[in-house]
Order: sequence, then C-alpha cells, then structure tokens
Amino acid sequence: MSGNGAVKKVADAAAKAGKAIDWDGLGKMLISEEARKEFATLRRTFEDVNHQLQTKFSQEPQQIDWEYYRKGIGSKVVDMYKEAYESIEIPKYVDTVTPQYKPKFDALLVELKEAEKASLKESERIEKEIAEMKEMKKKISTMTADEYFEKHPELKQKFDDEIRNDYWGY
Repeated sequence: MSGNGAVKKVADAAAKAGKAIDWDGLGKMLISEEARKEFATLRRTFEDVNHQLQTKFSQEPQQIDWEYYRKGIGSKVVDMYKEAYESIEIPKYVDTVTPQYKPKFDALLVELKEAEKASLKESERIEKEIAEMKEMKKKISTMTADEYFEKHPELKQKFDDEIRNDYWGY
C-alpha cells in the first residue's frame, strides 16, 4: 500500500521539523504570562501530534495471513475479500496549497529580515543615546555651559540668536 509510505514521509518530516524548532529560544522572547501559557499549549499540542505521527502512523500494517482465513472460513469468501482488499487504491495527496502561499511566506520572511535589521539599528542608536545620557548625568553637576554647548552646538546657536534678537523668553 503506497499510502503508508507517504504517511511515513510526513511523520519523518514532522520529526525533523520538531528538532529544528528552538522552543527555549522562542519561549525567552515572550513577555506576557498569557503568551507563555499559549506558547506552552502550542508546544504540548505540537509534541502530541508529532508523537502520534511517529507511533501510530509511521508503523507498517501487519500483513494479512490469507491462508489462515482460508482454513477457517473457506477459499471463496477469503478470495473475494482478498481481491477487494488488493483493489483498494489510496489516493496520493497532491499539495495545492503550499505553491499558493510559498511566495507570500517568502515575501514575509524578506520583510521580517528588513524589519529585524531596522530594529537592530534602532536598538543600537538607543543604546548609544542611553550611554550618552548616563555620561551626561555623571558630568552635569560639574559641567560648564561652554562644555555643554560644545556637545550641543544647535542649542548654543539658538540661545545666541535669541540674545541677538533681544528675545528673553517673555
């Protein structure tokens, strides 16, 4: 029966996919308690389905001992059942869904990579800004106006323009 070979392939693919998933890494990314609960449920469900695929569906069926039944029932009835059994054809699954969604998924992966790069750049910028603020916080009590304006020339220009234009803020 060719159907069992296909099921075995599906079971093998599911096993490989299960090993490739970094469950611990994914779990560390979750923030809320509700998300962790949902993630745990997803993982349990995946493992249950994967276990069923590995045990129930990956085993080859036992061969029927037709001679045993011929002795007990009779050749005519057993031959009729054997003929009917051997004429059964299990249709092969033809995947029509994956080709439709594969390009969309690939496009989303590209978009994800771009968003990840942008996020990393923004994180880097924010880290630098935080480091500057911490440094500024340490120096603020002993810093002179000239030292501050040296780091922020745009503010010096603004104050100079206000003084030049005789604008004193009231």
